[in-house]
Parts: sequence; structure tokens; C-alpha cells
Amino acid sequence: MPRKIAVYPGSFDPITNGHLDIINRGLKIFDSVIVAVACNSSKNSLFSIEERLDLIREVISDNERVKVDTFSGLLVDYVLSQRASVIIRGLRAVSDFEYEFQLAQINRGITMEVETLFMMTSVPYSYLSSSVVKEVCSLGGPVETLVPPSVSKALENKFLLNKMITRSSQSE
Repeated sequence: MPRKIAVYPGSFDPITNGHLDIINRGLKIFDSVIVAVACNSSKNSLFSIEERLDLIREVISDNERVKVDTFSGLLVDYVLSQRASVIIRGLRAVSDFEYEFQLAQINRGITMEVETLFMMTSVPYSYLSSSVVKEVCSLGGPVETLVPPSVSKALENKFLLNKMITRSSQSE
């Protein structure tokens, strides 16, 4: 029997508990989920691609049904190259739907071989985004309930390093 593989694409800068919720729920439907970190040079990311891949691998290391990878170019080309047939997208609010619907329609126009599955986030994560997590942490707020412990530590270290660099450049 062929395996059902789904691709969950995103920037994951950083991965949050909301992302993990979507991954775990996706595993209830699919044999495996590929978490695909997009290489998007137009985004100003806090973590490098390698750091994001490492963080994701660390937090999902106990699940051999999850693969972590990176891609550039058209998402549907990547999905087909992985022998997958479904793109998983998480929706937090109605405002997410319009943008995601447009992407799904474009992807569908490129190939009919790939479906998009929208999953509503679980209620505790309906407000959660990587941007919110970064903002809270940059202002010294707690993020322990928003991200896994290793990601919380990585965020704290990243913002501490950024503060040290800023202070050093200001004193010169």
C-alpha cells in the first residue's frame, strides 16, 4: 500500500507549539509529515536556515514519522519530488484564509496532483505566530508556554547576543 505523505511548509522562524500541534494532528491523518523550511531570502529571519532545521529536529527527534528538510523554488515541485500529494497549512483566523486560499489556487493551477489541506489551529494557539514569539522575547517577556524549551533557550540566547552586539557597536 502506498504511503500517504504530507508536506508542512513554512519559515518556522522559530518553530512554535502551534506548529507542533499541526504536525502532530497531521500525523493522525498521514503516514509521515515532512516539515519543509522554505529558503526565502526576502524574509529577514532571526535564525539561519541551519539553526531552524536544528531546532525543529531537536523538538521532533522522538518521532521517526517526521522528516525535516529545506526547499527553494516552487512548493509543488518540492512536494512532488518527495512523492507527497498534500500540503498542510495551518489557519489561525479568517484573515489567514484569504492568503492561503490564493496560494492553494495557484498551486492547484500549476498541478492537479497536489491538494492543500487547511487545518484550523487548536484554540490555545489561535493567536500564536513566530512573529509574536520573537516580539515577546525581544522585549524580555516569557515565551516558555509558546515554544518548546530548547527553542525558548535559543531565542533568549539570540536576543542576548543581539543586545551585546548592539551595545558594543554603540560604545565604539
